[in-house]
Amino acid sequence: MNGILPLWKEKGMTSHDCVFKVRKILRMKKVGHTGTLDPDVEGVLPICVGRATKLAEYIMNSGKTYEGEVTIGFSTTTEDASGEIVEQQPVHSSITRAEILRVLQSLTGDIIQTPPMFSAVKVNGKRLYEYARQGIEVDRPSRTVTIHELKLLDDKELFEGETIRFSFRATCSKGTYIRTLAVMIGEKLGYPAHMSSLVRISSGGFNEQECLTLDALKTLQENEEILTVLQPLAKGVDHLPKWIISGTLAKKVINGSVLDVPADWPLEAKEAAVFEDEELLAIYQLHPTKPGKIKPVKVLVD
Repeated sequence: MNGILPLWKEKGMTSHDCVFKVRKILRMKKVGHTGTLDPDVEGVLPICVGRATKLAEYIMNSGKTYEGEVTIGFSTTTEDASGEIVEQQPVHSSITRAEILRVLQSLTGDIIQTPPMFSAVKVNGKRLYEYARQGIEVDRPSRTVTIHELKLLDDKELFEGETIRFSFRATCSKGTYIRTLAVMIGEKLGYPAHMSSLVRISSGGFNEQECLTLDALKTLQENEEILTVLQPLAKGVDHLPKWIISGTLAKKVINGSVLDVPADWPLEAKEAAVFEDEELLAIYQLHPTKPGKIKPVKVLVD
């Protein structure tokens, strides 16, 4: 069994919990997820089965979309609603729609984020949340992420009250912390803030409508209908240029051969998904040390 299962992760579960349960339902070990979702967050979590596990990084790299809520007026230890209050500052003046839109615009594009202490990022071989649970704060490496779109979903013109909430949609690159983005929004408005709710509505080219729950997956497996929802490996590389081949050349690709750059190599592509008819055979890239050559990155056919 090889393919991608678009799973809807429910609240209260870790991404690893989902993988464990899918392994148990399918009775197979080669299962992996495509990017951690916090236990308090629900949403799209593509699960890779069999040879699709080789494509996990490509699915993660193809971007994600979230819908969340920012609460302005207090911040928390975890940057979301599950943490303890760290700083509180009532909002004494109204915030206009125009102000919020300016802030969202300023956070669109490449931005620098510092991962929250309650995250799975490793520092000195230890995950940040392990330090946080011991009450230890360590220096965290900042990184550049890309916010492709940041849209205000509330239609009010004026936001008032000691605590202000508004919803947003963010389409972003791999590695973006939406919790931290919510805090950054608050900082730019002049107040402590946190992310009060979050749903991932798309990931790796899959959306909410395509997803199934663990219960639905179990029923399909019991009825021997699992193949009806298993998506092909090709779906995981939809964002890559395609190189279509056949015959002897396909055999060379399956064997992982280094090849001359072909005349029909996708224009200006550094990396391409290699197909024979509709079947994804491999991912090839321009050779990093041998000009005029291409080499395999992943071979996906035995």
